[in-house]
Amino acid sequence: MDKWLATPPGQYLLAWEQAQIDATVANLFGFHALQLGLPELDALRANRMPHRWLATHSPAEAAQQKDVSLVTEYCALPFAANSLDLVVLPHALELTPDPHGALREVERVLMPEGRVVICGLNPVSLWGFRQRRAHWYRWLGRSRLFLPQAGDFIGYLRLRDWLRLLNLEIEAGQFGCYRPAFSSQAWLDRFAWIDQVGQRSWPFLGSAYMLTAVKRVPSMTLLNPGFKPVRRLVNTSVSVANSASYTRATSKKVV
Repeated sequence: MDKWLATPPGQYLLAWEQAQIDATVANLFGFHALQLGLPELDALRANRMPHRWLATHSPAEAAQQKDVSLVTEYCALPFAANSLDLVVLPHALELTPDPHGALREVERVLMPEGRVVICGLNPVSLWGFRQRRAHWYRWLGRSRLFLPQAGDFIGYLRLRDWLRLLNLEIEAGQFGCYRPAFSSQAWLDRFAWIDQVGQRSWPFLGSAYMLTAVKRVPSMTLLNPGFKPVRRLVNTSVSVANSASYTRATSKKVV
């Protein structure tokens, strides 16, 4: 995928995601933050947490990057449970063979009220249609894939259901990259106006999306014990005597 990211559409995608992630993580506070995959995108540069790591699952990819902190499988992160305040996954779920396992592992290492930021490619978009069409015609040898062959699209609604099953509540979501699937920088620049139109007219058809979710942990609410107030016993004999004398006095008056 690193070769595709160096192309004009790849740079266009990285620029949009970098701007969105910078604005999102700038105001997230804590102590420990982790980025999984895609070293070409510096997802934690705007964040001010003191401990930040960049992880990749490919030793070859780590050898090409100087900023990689560790090499690990996304389904077995070397962090204790409830130890990270922020995890950013720029296309990590699309490029891992077990996206369900990776997402469960992210939920495990996140602290309660911790955030996860996920970037992905939208299958319901112009880029997604171009990729599917290329798969159809590829059997005839007529077309080449527009996006990298590695990985698979994960739709926005599909990912939202996965997050809900893990008690990860979606806090914000946005779409972007509405320009058509052109490989030329000149044609991408000609359709720069469509970004604003798409954001206003058909926001869910953007070629890329970003989700921010927060980990919610159900907790018990302690209630005060239901102590009943102590009721004092009334001297019933005195009350009965008083009522009897009152009855006799009123009967004499009536007579």
